[in-house]
Amino acid sequence: MAEKNVQLTDVIAPAFYPYHQAVKDGLFSSCWLKGGRGSTKSSVISVEIILGIEKDPNANAVILRKVAETLRESVYEQMLWAIDILGLTDEYHASVKPLRITKIKTGQRIIFKGAEKPKKVKASKFRRGYAKFIWYEEVDEFNSMAEIRTINQSLGRGGPNITIFYSFNPPESNTNWVNVEVEQQKLRNEVYVHHSDYTTVPPEWLGELFIQEAEHLKKTNRDKYDHEYMGEITGTGAEVFKNVTVRAITDDEIASFDKVKRGLDHGYAGDPMHYTGNHFDSTRRKLYIFQEIQKVGLSNLKATNLIKDLNPDNESITADSAEPRTNNEFKELGLKISAAKKGPGSIEHGVKWLQDLEEIIIDPYRCPNTKREFTTYELERDNNGNLKGNYPDHNNHSIDAVRYSREDDMKNKKPAKVTITPNWMNRR
Repeated sequence: MAEKNVQLTDVIAPAFYPYHQAVKDGLFSSCWLKGGRGSTKSSVISVEIILGIEKDPNANAVILRKVAETLRESVYEQMLWAIDILGLTDEYHASVKPLRITKIKTGQRIIFKGAEKPKKVKASKFRRGYAKFIWYEEVDEFNSMAEIRTINQSLGRGGPNITIFYSFNPPESNTNWVNVEVEQQKLRNEVYVHHSDYTTVPPEWLGELFIQEAEHLKKTNRDKYDHEYMGEITGTGAEVFKNVTVRAITDDEIASFDKVKRGLDHGYAGDPMHYTGNHFDSTRRKLYIFQEIQKVGLSNLKATNLIKDLNPDNESITADSAEPRTNNEFKELGLKISAAKKGPGSIEHGVKWLQDLEEIIIDPYRCPNTKREFTTYELERDNNGNLKGNYPDHNNHSIDAVRYSREDDMKNKKPAKVTITPNWMNRR
């Protein structure tokens, strides 16, 4: 067992010293730790949580991963490591059923939760205190920030100075939701964003084999090394929309929009219906997407009522022409529906038109599903890893609805033959 007078410099890599001081001083409510393999970001978070529990007798912790089955072999073992390295092994009791660690003297607890169904993640009752520390490990496994906010609203109650930790290895794609989210989080004063890699960690902590593997990959596949070990966003070459900006669109901006169009993609069986409202600044070639409805299993009557709430003046809606019966039912319910023209090459033409815009601005709070689809829509690959030359027909409900809504803006352009070029071919 480690000694209780262990020096923090023996368990925290130098790159994390400023971060440790910031957590100790309670300067930030959220900490985003990103980086490559071996950067010790998860180790640092586990140490900070134990130090926080030792300091505050009312502090408890909730640690989450997207899939419950991954908890025991990852964050549970990580927390046991932190307890051991700080010389506190005899002061904590660990159980597997339920998966939990308890400070024996005070009853403070560290609880582990899977978040397969975010809306069902409920706040836990503690013998004393509240969930002062919340940790999302591998946060990129979650589907969206909206999903995480749902959990935070449940867990983040009951006491002051709650700190939320987010840790992850950045996905390759710069349009992945978590990479986009971190850029937004950097703008907030109460958020700490930290990037780390293995080169800032004492080599003896990692071992000779780890260093050899990293250096070999550096020589043989620099892109893969930059992504896996340095934690860099290298891009997959498969991103369809590289012109998306995710930010809040203000009420004042919306009030000034005078070129608003509406589109509707019908749902089928398990697929959701998607309605969009957007404004196109043709001079600056910027598209602002600020309204959405996306739901599965909506009756046409309920869908009509929801649409009328967002479109009180009953402006015309361009809808998918593949379901004329559904369009007629919407007309009977009072909506002004016109069928999209579609035609050969219309998908490629519409996507290319969207790609060529200077900017596609999506409000993530008003349109979370639109943000998710536009920022994660990627070309598929064949069995050899080569990019296919067509756009996938899934997770694109908002994209289709936007295409329909902007048919008139595209009609003067002939459908273009689209050549899809991987990012790496454009590098100098």
